[in-house]
Amino acid sequence: QVQLVESGGGLAQAGGSLRLSCAASGRTFSSYALGWFRQAPGKEREFVAAISWNGGSTYYTDSVKGRFTISRDNTKNTVYLQMNSLEPEDTAVYHCSAARGYYPASYYSNSRNSDYWGQGTQVTVSS
Repeated sequence: QVQLVESGGGLAQAGGSLRLSCAASGRTFSSYALGWFRQAPGKEREFVAAISWNGGSTYYTDSVKGRFTISRDNTKNTVYLQMNSLEPEDTAVYHCSAARGYYPASYYSNSRNSDYWGQGTQVTVSS
């Protein structure tokens, strides 16, 4: 069982930055791939970024490439999402996810491949 707790959300201006963190419980953290998804009001949950179990593979949705960076620190059981050049369209509740397996990060862009979810943290970007 893995429990995920997100933090770091808040209000930012367009062009600004935020860094999200997701702390995970469990002693097998390093064997999980990790991802970030987001859900805006009235929209379906969408994939944002993923990182493989060993950090060797990352994958991003096109709209955040070059602006967002996903990383992990297995010594702290934490995954991060550095968000730069924020846009109002980035406004959403951001959820982290964990998934078993040793596939490339792109495999985890499908939410059905995630096994655990956090409750989410709100990110609001004003224009």
